[in-house]
Amino acid sequence: MWHIEIAGTGSPAIRETIIHLTGIFAVTLAAVLGIGAAAAAQPAKSLREQLVGTWSFVIAEITAADGKKTLPFGDKPKGLLIFSEDGHFSQVHISSGLPRIQSNNRLAGTDADNRAIVHGTLALFGTYTVDEAKRTLTFNITASTFPNQEGTSQTRTIDKLTADEFRNTNPAASRDGPAVAANYYTRAK
Repeated sequence: MWHIEIAGTGSPAIRETIIHLTGIFAVTLAAVLGIGAAAAAQPAKSLREQLVGTWSFVIAEITAADGKKTLPFGDKPKGLLIFSEDGHFSQVHISSGLPRIQSNNRLAGTDADNRAIVHGTLALFGTYTVDEAKRTLTFNITASTFPNQEGTSQTRTIDKLTADEFRNTNPAASRDGPAVAANYYTRAK
């Protein structure tokens, strides 16, 4: 048994309380330091591991060769970008405010409706790879609502990647000529 003399604590009950609290403090400190050391010892997640999951589409900004900037899906688009652990992806970008088709039959839209819908949507899926050293993401596109993308690859730079935010740039976007597309996402909740 420990014997600790603490000045001004003549009462055995006070001494026992201090010893008890000191023990609790020591155990708590050891646990905190142990958890902190274990967390510090864990390797950082790779870019690929950080990408896995579902991302909500926030905005896309196209910069043309002449410097003109446009928002191809408007200022309040909708959409998702999903990365699976096994290397598959699916991307859907949709403009807000697309026309509703009066007949309620998606195959019976007017020419104007169909044109607006095609201009305001882009969906694609396939597989992806990440080059950790170059901080790039490559989409190997299996199919797309823009059929010219089928069977192609698009490499994008990973500009920012945190637990809650993902930004990438496609330096070879094609929309009314050569352009750069910047895409912004937040982690879906």
